[in-house]
Amino acid sequence: MNPNITLHITLLAPPPGVAFGLQQGRGNDYQTIDIQRSTGGDLTFVCSLPFPLRGPLVQGPPTGRFLYIDIGTLAGQPDSPWTRRLKVPLTGLTGDHPAYQTTIPGQARDGGPTCATPKPFAGWTPVP
Repeated sequence: MNPNITLHITLLAPPPGVAFGLQQGRGNDYQTIDIQRSTGGDLTFVCSLPFPLRGPLVQGPPTGRFLYIDIGTLAGQPDSPWTRRLKVPLTGLTGDHPAYQTTIPGQARDGGPTCATPKPFAGWTPVP
C-alpha cells in the first residue's frame, strides 16, 4: 500500500471561458488552487493525497470522501455567469497503486459546466 496516491482528473471539453480549480479547505475557510480557464479542450487536474484519504483537499465523511472542483465565481472568476461546484467521488480508491485517473464530461445538459456529482461516475482506474 502506498502512503500517497496521485489523482488525475480530466474534464472532457468543458465550456470555453470558464474558470475551474481544486478546492482546498472547507466551509467558508477555503481557497481555490490550480485554477485553469477552459478553451473548450480538456482540462486535467493532478493532485497528491495521503492514503487513507485525508488532508485539505478531501471533503466528506470517511465513508463518502470526495474532492470539489470550484467553477466560475467560486474559482475566482467574478465576471462568470456560473457559480457551481463539481463533486468528484473518491470511492473505489484502494491505495494499491501510486496513481489513478478518471474522466468526467465537462459540459452539463444545460450547456453550462458539469456540476454536482457526475452520474454515472466512470470511477477510477490505475495509471499505467
